[in-house]
Amino acid sequence: MHQYLHAVRVLFSALNRRPIRGMYAKYPLHGIAMDEDARFEGLIAQGLAASQENRAQAALDLFAQASSLVPASGIPHFLIGSEHAAAGDLAAAEAAFANAVLLSPKFLLARYQLGLLQFSSDRAALALVTWQPLIRLPEQESLGHFVRGFAALAQDQFDEALRHYRTGLACDGANPSVVADIERVVEAVERLARRTDAPAPAETSQHVLLAGYRRLH
Repeated sequence: MHQYLHAVRVLFSALNRRPIRGMYAKYPLHGIAMDEDARFEGLIAQGLAASQENRAQAALDLFAQASSLVPASGIPHFLIGSEHAAAGDLAAAEAAFANAVLLSPKFLLARYQLGLLQFSSDRAALALVTWQPLIRLPEQESLGHFVRGFAALAQDQFDEALRHYRTGLACDGANPSVVADIERVVEAVERLARRTDAPAPAETSQHVLLAGYRRLH
């Protein structure tokens, strides 16, 4: 079993402690009336406030209302996915992130999160397909380096993965929440790299994976 799964569980454990809904940033909306824009932004703001108060169901309801108001926006689906991920419902989170990417293909953060969910469930090949637009990002874009790091990690190329992660961390304008999570991944990969000459037995690896899933709930 690839050791990269341990590092990714560390990432999602971090997301559970500090939910990814904090990554939200205004995404441009086009083709909607000004009053709809104001109502939409109001629903999003109310949903974020409910989320910060740990009123998950209220947040989900408000984000769903925002989606009904502006069906073409991927933002509500991204935030719905964030709520589900924070609650440990990764299947629902993946479906919501997929909707966000379908509606807003250039919403890079949603694409990044969708790929992470796929990667962490032992579907690295699918994640790399999801991440293709990110892999092609220019050098100054941190997300491109992060996904290239995960691609290397899928091949147990620890030094290569760490190089990409650290390059991404040094990029200007990187999302603070993503940065904090990648720093945790770097720590985990460094520990794994030190143990490559003495890999853990299969039973221990399985225990680590199960413990990682428990921390998500």
